[in-house]
Amino acid sequence: MKSETGKTQRKIQKQVERADEKKPRKPPGAMQAGARLYPEPPLPKVHQDKPGSEADLPLSPMYDAPFYKGSDKLKDKVALITGGDSGIGRSVAVLFAREGADVAILHLEEAQDAEDTRAAVEKEGRKCLVISGDVKDATFCRHAVERTITQFGRLDILVNNAAFQVHTLNIEDLTDEHFDETLKTNLYGYFYMAKAAIPHMKNGSAIINTGSVTGLNGSKELLDYSMTKGGIHAFTRALSGQLVPKGIRVNAVAPGPVWTPLNPSDKQAKDVEKFGADTPMKRAAQPEEIAPAYVFLASSQMSSYITGEILPIVGGY
Repeated sequence: MKSETGKTQRKIQKQVERADEKKPRKPPGAMQAGARLYPEPPLPKVHQDKPGSEADLPLSPMYDAPFYKGSDKLKDKVALITGGDSGIGRSVAVLFAREGADVAILHLEEAQDAEDTRAAVEKEGRKCLVISGDVKDATFCRHAVERTITQFGRLDILVNNAAFQVHTLNIEDLTDEHFDETLKTNLYGYFYMAKAAIPHMKNGSAIINTGSVTGLNGSKELLDYSMTKGGIHAFTRALSGQLVPKGIRVNAVAPGPVWTPLNPSDKQAKDVEKFGADTPMKRAAQPEEIAPAYVFLASSQMSSYITGEILPIVGGY
């Protein structure tokens, strides 16, 4: 005997089957929901030597966010950004300047990229100090903070962003030298910079660390890098609790794939071509899509009640 409920369920089933038949067979393209169109795979087949050069990429990362209008959110603040010469760091420097901050950027050896960032910051009407060195060196980190204080008289915002990443397919091939370079750049560098900066920071200051989706989900080909990014997330939460009495907020941004020199100087060209295609949005982010989160976390007008948080920007995972 057929029940009314059974009839209803079969009716619903047939409705769904008819709807499924109408679905487009061709997969949709990448999601484009921003102020302008962003590149989607296939991307250029390119591979660079470390540490990578933004100036030499055949497809320039989009960092200048022309539709982003500043409103003095960081007026007369001073920010120090490691890895500020390119990629996310460059876009953060530009948007901080647009919001009224003077900026010091640290870089390893990418002189042309650093000068391009300086020019972009100065175009926003603010000052930019460029410092070259290695964040693995505690003495350099102290020196960089001291130079920033000498140049600008204060330090309000620290962005720890410099990173080293090279994939390894098997743990047996991950050498001690490779492992040390990743951990010392990505973890020691963040620790040294924070330790040097905090004595100069006052109530209302902010530290923003660059984490990663790999620190949330792991990546089988980035074992060491994933370890460091998970460590950065934990460091963020632990340090935030320690600095609450000082009025210094500590947060992290955890990006997914972003088109910067970091990945073309890691992946092989054939893999770079499809970079970001496996995200739900089916494309990598551009730096200008990530940088506003740093403004949000740096601004005491916007995020004064936020500390110890990890903000994922991962394209829909």
